[in-house]
Amino acid sequence: MPDMNVPDQDIQTQANAYASVQRDETPMLSRSPIVPPGNIAGQALSLVVAIMSFLACLTIGAVTLVDRSASAWQAQISREATVQIRPAEDFDIEAALEDTRAMVVEFEGVTGAQVISMPETQELLSPWLGAELDLSQLPVPRLVVVTIDENNPPDFAEMRAAISEAIPNATLDDHRAWVQRLVVMARTTTYVGVTILILMLAALILTVVFATRGALSGNQTIIEVLHFVGARAGFIARQFQARFFLIGLRGAISGGAAAIVCFFIVQFWASQNLTSAQGEQVASLFGDFSIGFRSIIGILMVVVLVACLTTITARVTVLRALYEIDERRADPSRSSY
Repeated sequence: MPDMNVPDQDIQTQANAYASVQRDETPMLSRSPIVPPGNIAGQALSLVVAIMSFLACLTIGAVTLVDRSASAWQAQISREATVQIRPAEDFDIEAALEDTRAMVVEFEGVTGAQVISMPETQELLSPWLGAELDLSQLPVPRLVVVTIDENNPPDFAEMRAAISEAIPNATLDDHRAWVQRLVVMARTTTYVGVTILILMLAALILTVVFATRGALSGNQTIIEVLHFVGARAGFIARQFQARFFLIGLRGAISGGAAAIVCFFIVQFWASQNLTSAQGEQVASLFGDFSIGFRSIIGILMVVVLVACLTTITARVTVLRALYEIDERRADPSRSSY
C-alpha cells in the first residue's frame, strides 16, 4: 500500500512521467530521477568505495613490488655460487683458493670465478665486526665466487664432490635453498594479497547491496507505483545501475589516484634516503619502490572491476527487490520488506 506520507498527486506525477518515458523508450533521468543524484547516502557510499579501492590498489602494488623484488633476488642468486674455504692449522688457504678457482672454471656451465681477497672480505664484514678489526687474527673463512650460466648451469653435485675430494676444508653453496625460500615467499605473498583483495571486493558488494536496499526503501512507494502501472523491471534497474555506476567509478578513480600518489610519495622518500643506512637496507629488499607498468595496469583493472561490480550488484539487487514485490503482489499474506 502506498505510503501515506507521500502526497497522491506527487506519486501520480512520478508515475505518469516514468510511464511516458517507458512508452517512448527515451531516457529522461534529468526530469525526475528515482535516485537523487547528491544525497548523503550516495556520498557516503562513494567514500567507502574510494577507501576500499585505495586498499585494493595498495594490495596490488605491494604484491607486484614483492614479486618483482623476489624475481630480482632469484635471478641474482641463480647467477652465482660460492665456495667457502675454512682456515686450519698447517693449511695454505691462499693456495687452496687459487686451486679452487682453477678447478671450478673447468666445469661446463661456469663462466668465471673470482677469489675474494682479504681486503674485500674485511669490507664485507665491516658492518658487523667494524672496520678497524684485524681479520688476520681470526679464523675467517674465505670465499670463491663462481659465476654460472643461467641457461646452462653446471652439475653442482659433481662439482661439490670434486671440490670436497680435492680440498677437504672447502664447501660449495649453490644457493638453491635460498631460491626455494624466495619462491615460497613470493607465492605466499601473492596468495595473501589475492585473498585480501577478494575479501575487500566481497565487502564492497555487501556495502552496495545495503546501499541499494536503502535507496529502494526510501523510494519504495514510487517504485511500486511505477512497477504496477507498467514500468518494466529493466527500466527501473537501469535508473539505479546508472547512479551506482557513477558512484562506483568516482570512488574507484579517487582510490586508485590516492594509491598512485602514495606510491610516488614512498618512491620519493626512498630516493631521498638512499644514501642512509636505513635507505640502503630498504633498497636492497624492495628496490626503488617504482610502481612500474604492471602496477599501473593492476590499478586500472581494479578501477574498472570496482565500477563494474558496483553496477552489476546494484542491478541484481533491484531486480531481486522487484521480484519480491511481484511475489508479495501475488501473495498478499507475505510481509513487506
